[in-house]
Amino acid sequence: MRVKGECPLGNRVGDAFIINDTTPQGMCLGAFTSLLPAAQVMMYGGSFPWEDDPDVAHIGCPDHVNQVVYRLEKITSRET
Repeated sequence: MRVKGECPLGNRVGDAFIINDTTPQGMCLGAFTSLLPAAQVMMYGGSFPWEDDPDVAHIGCPDHVNQVVYRLEKITSRET
């Protein structure tokens, strides 16, 4: 979503990660641990009342100097 400063791992606006059964490659543990609670809420049907879209959440990493704000988006698989 946005980067304030420079992410030490090089994450940039437009990068995408998929959260499934493992930690996404290229995402630091600090950011992942910040995202995990919201990701679990969304994985099990929950949402956040302050978000306009129930399938989206915005979460910031804990680095206050080089903060990355992530947009979590629920992706549902469709069988064809």
